[in-house]
Amino acid sequence: MLPHSSRRSFLKVGLIGAVTLASAGAIYRLMRPLSTPNRFVLDSDAAAILASIIPVMLKGTIGITPQAVSQASSRVVTAVAGLPLATQKEISDLFSLLTLGATRRLLAGVPDQWPQARIEDVEAFLQSWRSHRLTMLQSAYAALHDLILGSWYSDERNWPAIGYPGPLAVLSPP
Repeated sequence: MLPHSSRRSFLKVGLIGAVTLASAGAIYRLMRPLSTPNRFVLDSDAAAILASIIPVMLKGTIGITPQAVSQASSRVVTAVAGLPLATQKEISDLFSLLTLGATRRLLAGVPDQWPQARIEDVEAFLQSWRSHRLTMLQSAYAALHDLILGSWYSDERNWPAIGYPGPLAVLSPP
């Protein structure tokens, strides 16, 4: 059991952190209103985040070329566009959260802007969220993981690399 003063300090730090994150989110929303509030839009900030995360998530799967990252980003956007609007808003909120410098540093542990982010920092961030004690961060990791890997493996150009011959002929439309 924690001593009384340690518990109080812990609660103060937690409260300050929550207020800071809420304030940062509010400031971001005020400074950058969404041009299309109902649909996910891949703006330059979100594109930079994906360009940093995709090579790490697909490490060992693809040659990390700008073209491969761009194709994977396009497929993620297409996948998100097929989701319900409420889910698109949640994904947009996730990218907004990762865009802010304070939350990128404090919550993701990535000190540099996304285009300059070191692969080791992005790997540590993803691993941290993957096994985090907060279910919300685990869910955010799972969303990024499923969007990126699902989009990648749904592209038939990538099937030969994993030995997948494609759907069975009996299941293919005539």
